[in-house]
Amino acid sequence: MGSFQSRFKTWIKKASKNKWIKWPVLLITAVLIFLFGLYISIYIGLFGELPTAEDISSIKQEQATQLLDKNDKLIGKYYIYDRQPVNFEDLPKHLLNALIATEDSRFYEHDGIDNISLMRVFVKNLILQDKSAGGGSTITLQLAKNLYGRKNYAMFSMLINKFKESIVAKRIEDVYSKDEILILYLNTVPFSDNTYGIESASRKFFNKSVKDISINEAATLVGTLKANTYYNPRLYSERCKGRRNVVLSQMVNYNYLSKDSLDYYSKQDLELDYRSFNHDVGLAPYFRAEIKRQLESILDTLKTSNGDKYNLYKDGLIVHTTLDYKMQELAEAAMKEHIGKLQADFEKSYGKNGPWETNRKLIENAIKALPQVKAYKEQGLSEKQIKDSLSIKRPMGLFSWKGDTIKTISTIDSLKHYLKFLNTGMLSIEPSTGAVRTYVGGIDYRYFKYDHISQSERQVGSTFKPFVYTAAIENGLDPCTYFSLDKVTYTDYDNWTPTNSGSKEEDPYINYTLEKALSNSINTISVKVMENVGIPKVLEQVEKLGISKKLPNEPSLALGVAEISLKDLIGAFASYLNDSKAVTPYYITKIEDKSGNVIATFEPEISKKEAYSDYTRQVLLEMMKSTVNHGTASRLRSTYGLKNDIAGKTGTTQNNKDGWFVGLTPNLVTVTWVGNDNHAIGFKSTGIGQGANSALPIFAKFYQKLNNDSDYKFITTAQFEKPSEQVSNDLDCEPTKRDGFIKRLFKKKEKKKTFN
Repeated sequence: MGSFQSRFKTWIKKASKNKWIKWPVLLITAVLIFLFGLYISIYIGLFGELPTAEDISSIKQEQATQLLDKNDKLIGKYYIYDRQPVNFEDLPKHLLNALIATEDSRFYEHDGIDNISLMRVFVKNLILQDKSAGGGSTITLQLAKNLYGRKNYAMFSMLINKFKESIVAKRIEDVYSKDEILILYLNTVPFSDNTYGIESASRKFFNKSVKDISINEAATLVGTLKANTYYNPRLYSERCKGRRNVVLSQMVNYNYLSKDSLDYYSKQDLELDYRSFNHDVGLAPYFRAEIKRQLESILDTLKTSNGDKYNLYKDGLIVHTTLDYKMQELAEAAMKEHIGKLQADFEKSYGKNGPWETNRKLIENAIKALPQVKAYKEQGLSEKQIKDSLSIKRPMGLFSWKGDTIKTISTIDSLKHYLKFLNTGMLSIEPSTGAVRTYVGGIDYRYFKYDHISQSERQVGSTFKPFVYTAAIENGLDPCTYFSLDKVTYTDYDNWTPTNSGSKEEDPYINYTLEKALSNSINTISVKVMENVGIPKVLEQVEKLGISKKLPNEPSLALGVAEISLKDLIGAFASYLNDSKAVTPYYITKIEDKSGNVIATFEPEISKKEAYSDYTRQVLLEMMKSTVNHGTASRLRSTYGLKNDIAGKTGTTQNNKDGWFVGLTPNLVTVTWVGNDNHAIGFKSTGIGQGANSALPIFAKFYQKLNNDSDYKFITTAQFEKPSEQVSNDLDCEPTKRDGFIKRLFKKKEKKKTFN
């Protein structure tokens, strides 16, 4: 031993005198001392406080709020980071195998730092210059980086951050089990398209929960972790497929997959079922916007157990709604099929003389309403400067039913383009509760943000007439009372003379029963019926139906000049199927926190009192059934071949500005509206613009789709109850009656009088 020490000292003395040995040794020693000092400095917090074991044990990640339909199917999310955690039990074994084989093959053997892997990387990368060795980063190290991020320390950033992550990784391993680390990693790791966590990625790229993904799908998602933009499966399918096959090969290398399976899976195409949770696209965007508005108000009244307010975008709430996902898909498809064709007919009817091109005043008013024009005026720009700015041409994305296009046009040209588009609103509810089943607020949320259900009030036209007839029957008018078709001029209302639409019978000697008049939407008789019952009684009846806004106190009310929201209208019509009780459409059933604890529940809002007698309800329902079977909505039978039990009412406003249809079936009420957002633009002709042509077909196509889906037999095969014997008897009369000879002889051709 003594001789060895003597020889070692002698070698040290010689080496210290040899500059080729001395300086490298000193340099290595200095580097090691520096690294050790740096590590200690980081460990004690000189470069920022490190998370303690307690911090790590109570990790809180921002989570997206989920919006679910009535069957708990995901409709959409609200988030800053699209993250949706799952439990370890939800992870398929092949996903875990793919992850470990690709990212950290010795995961279950190391304590957060894989020293063997680091040595391999050191030898291959630095000595043998083999770049295929990888980076030596473990899943736990990646998790530390994902959870706490990195900071900029100038030239030492990489070194300091790596030291920090190694310390945090060790602490993570001390706090969590290996399985817990895996689920924490998979719930936080970033994927392509600004998606965080395996569940969100699975739903976005494959439209399924992670527990249901296949081996190929699991390999695809794991493959993107290497570089989630470069291997984005939506943008670079071939590149991503190649990376997927690398993951599959790694699974073979570590005996998670057989070679035969590799041959089979690697030949398969990359099949995506992409679902963007961008708020502007996807299913039911108008509904999601309305729910967001409601939630912001609701959450102001709720607090967490700590007394804090809930955050819609970060707290991982679960919002259960009344919407029916599949029914919503059918409704949107029906709307698109019809409105796309109707738009073409609408533009063709005007030719080159559309008001969006030729009506200078309309265009000027629309320009003045532009937000940028108001901003320019506030900046002090002159009218000429504003016009010049709006005339500058630039590339713009434009909506079209044939497919979106990009054109180089001016702001004024863009405004004219959008002025011509028809828009729509469609709402379906369960009549007994008001639960919203479908909600289509417009034709395309990307370009038309205005919601025609929650924000719009339009003249309702002839859909108001059933309320007039309800008031009349409720106040004792016999359903078989006959009213003449003849026109009357009301001298106390500026000589107003209501007329019937062009195709209606004009024989002044013909008289209709109430059923015949309502089913054929006879204007002259509706006014006479309201004159008979009195405007105050009609207003009182409408208020009982849940329409509380102030309505015009004038005879034209009988023709639907009142502007009423679609949701108020549908709630009133639901009463004819709900024991004479109006309902308020409702959207949310309950809200849960991220742990599944219910923090709020919501019940249907149903009127406590009947708005009218059951006798009146049955009479009106029979009249509206006649509208479908023999009246203005008969094309449901003749053109669209619907055989369902349906009652309904069409509506058209003056100058064909609005088209309406209300469809009632025993278990579903649907209202559709079609028109232009600019009230100055209407259909050129009643033939195109009447509710039976503009709005009714959406309902018809919707029900055709429902009829083809066995899941909706409870709606499509439901039958109305039979009317009572009294109602049947009271409606049993000839629908028309002609005046006798003597009455015709003395009847004035032009009748003038004061109203009521």
